[in-house]
Formats: sequence, C-alpha cells, structure tokens
Amino acid sequence: MAGNGTVLVIDDEPVLQDVLGSLLKGGGFDYLQATTAADGFQILREEEVDVVLLDLMLPDRSGLDLLPDIKEFDPNLPVVVITAYSSVESAIEAMRRGAFHYVPKPFKNEEVLHLVHRAAERRALLVENVVLRSRLEGMGEIVGTSRRIEEVFELMRRAAPARSTILVVGESGTGKELVARAIHRLSPRGDGPFVPVHTTAIPADLLESTLFGHVKGAFTGAVSGRKGLFEAAHNGTLFLDEVGTISPETQTKLLRVIQEREIRRVGSVEAKGVDARLVAATNTDLWQEVQDGNFREDLYYRLNVITIEMPPLRERREDIPLLATHFLRQYSEENQREVEGFSSAVMDALSDYHWPGNVRELENAIERAVVLCRGDSIEVDELPQAVRGDPSSTQATTVFPAQGLDFRGSVAEFQEHLIREALKRSGGVQRRAAGLLKLSPTTLNEMIHRLGIEPSPDD
Repeated sequence: MAGNGTVLVIDDEPVLQDVLGSLLKGGGFDYLQATTAADGFQILREEEVDVVLLDLMLPDRSGLDLLPDIKEFDPNLPVVVITAYSSVESAIEAMRRGAFHYVPKPFKNEEVLHLVHRAAERRALLVENVVLRSRLEGMGEIVGTSRRIEEVFELMRRAAPARSTILVVGESGTGKELVARAIHRLSPRGDGPFVPVHTTAIPADLLESTLFGHVKGAFTGAVSGRKGLFEAAHNGTLFLDEVGTISPETQTKLLRVIQEREIRRVGSVEAKGVDARLVAATNTDLWQEVQDGNFREDLYYRLNVITIEMPPLRERREDIPLLATHFLRQYSEENQREVEGFSSAVMDALSDYHWPGNVRELENAIERAVVLCRGDSIEVDELPQAVRGDPSSTQATTVFPAQGLDFRGSVAEFQEHLIREALKRSGGVQRRAAGLLKLSPTTLNEMIHRLGIEPSPDD
C-alpha cells in the first residue's frame, strides 16, 4: 500500500480515470476506480478508503444523491466532488451536504493533488481522534497517551467505583478539575450532580455557609435559609479545589462532615445526613502545610485516602502534539476557521517550551494562534512570544567576572527575581506564588520580608 493512503475515484470517463490514476500514483496514493455510483459504494463496503473523488454526473445516479449515503456510511471520509465549470452551484450544494471540497473541470493537476493531500491529512487526524476517544472513554477532556497520563487513567478507573475521598495534586493548569469530573462520570454517581467549589473565589467568611448552608437569621443579611453545596451534591460528587486555602475553622467542620456524613447549617444545631463523595485538589504541598501548622493533620489523612498526581506538561511532552491538535480542532470549530494543522517549526517550538502554565497555557496559546492564523496552517509568528523562544526569558543569567563575585548577594538577587516572577504570575497572591515556587506560604512570606521585596505595579 502507498504511504499516503487510498483514493477511490468514482467517474465514468475513461480518459479522466487514466489521468487521475497516473496523478495519484505519482503523488504516493493507492488508487481504486468505479464508473457507477453502485460500484463505488460497493467498493467502500469492501475496501479501506481514505479519500473519495466523486463526479457529480454518473450514469446510474447523481453524485449529489450518492454523497449523503457515503457520509452516513463513514462520516469521517472526506469527499472531493468533480464538477463542470458551469455547475459550480451544484458543487456548493455538495459542500453543504458534507463534501470536503470541489474541483471544477478542467482542473490543474497540482490543484487536485494538493486537495487530495489535504483531505487525506484530515482523514488521518479524524481517525486518530476517534481511536483516541475510544481509548479514553469516560475520561472527558483529558487527552494523552504518555506513560505518566496512562498511569493516571488507570488509577482513576480503579478509584472511581469506590466512595473513598480522593486528593488530586498537581501544579496549576494540569487539569485537576478534569480528573474530578472524569472520576464522577466513571463512578456509580455519574448520573448525580457534580458540584465544583473553587475556594479561592469565595471570601473566607462566606465559605462556611456556602459549603454547609445557613438558616434564616444566622448572620447579618441571612434573610432566608439556604442549603449549602454539600446538600446540592447529595448522591453526587463535590469537588473542593484549592483545599489548602480554607480556614482552620472550616477545616474542622469539613472533617466532621467527612467523618459523620452529615452537615449542620450555620446557625442551626440540627444535623442533616448527606451523601456526597468528596474529591479535593491542591497545587501546594499539603503535607508541608501540616508541618507548618496551617492544615489539620487529621483532615489531611481523611482527604488523602487515594492520591492522584497530575504530572506537569513538561514531564509528558509526548502528549503535546495530541493536545495541540485537540485544541486546534476545538477552537477552529468555535471560531469558524478552517485551520488544519501546524508547521513543523511550530511543533518544534511547542515541544521545546517549558510550559509553566501547563495544559491551560497550551490551550490559551493554541486558541490565540487559531484566531490570528492567516492561512490554513499555524506558523511560528502566530504563537505567543514566550512560546516561540522570545529572548526575554524568566531565567536569570549571571556573568561570572574574573575577579569573582559576591555569592550570597548573587543568590539573594536570583531569589528576589524568582519571587517577583511568581508574584507576577499569581496576581500578587502570596499563597499561589508559594505554590508555584514549591514553598510553604510562611516560608515565602519570611523570604519576602528578609529580602525587602515590595510589591511592584506589575505584581
């Protein structure tokens, strides 16, 4: 079999069949031919075909009528229609019915070959996506085939049927909420509610009533009773993101809910049973938080029954092409753009970049590139500056003078540089910056004071 795939030509003109046959063989394609709609459809049933070249004028049936049958038989099979120059309206109607593109007669050989190559590439991408989806059934938007991500999938499948609490750990942007959603979907609770709670988005003084609910008059402004998110997640899953940021008081009440499987609304002494599976997530070292006195040890063990670690993107670089293609298709469709791929230089840049923002940063980069793309393929200059290797790097370089240097002073300068960069990336929130630097918040705060770092306008 030829390397580029198999093309079926359905056309009743012998001369055209000979021309296309020679052209396709020269372009590296295998070639099948049919002179009627019936014969062509029979070949599709019996042979593996990657692209169809379909004449709209056939002796037994119109190609326009055959096209919907081909698309129903194989929705991912690209069909390029061949039409007389005077019948472009028919070709446009064929595209409305699902044709990949059209070729008006008389045609230029190189244009036909270019279209067939594009159609074959589209076919390969669609088939790859179908295979990937079948392998990752139930995994939602988590994309990857690397060893690290396969280990995550296996652990998710094994943990999902149980009721045990799960702790998902990983850097920001690695997809911790996607893991929680997939676990919920794979579990017996999959038909129940999935309730996400992003604790950093809720003021500390409101988090308790948000989780557990409150009764009328429990506090100023509580003009009526309200159930909390634990009750909303009854018979389903509650996803508690950034669990390490909750206050000690709320930690105590959360521990009681996990142990007793019941909640007490703020302002009430009445306990109410609730059956919600808890999946928690953090981008900080929760055990270090325990050691620093910021997190209850008994709650840590209750949360950490099963731990799933989402690897950073830099540790599963082999997944970058799959992820990039996934986001390319998603944002091409959302923005109604026909962007079909990446130049080799783009894929090299994506693979070489260190991705501090992980999958979320990659997604943003691809969305931006799709919107800015000028042709049918993304080029390097359409990527963000940092991704394409802009000289302004966050890594400090040190010139070592012949007479030596002040070691402690240089280390302090580099520490200050890293801390400022982390504060900038985290919007000035020290706890988030500490997570980026793999430090405890108290350690980072002490270093900020010791180094005399004042928030800059960019932090």
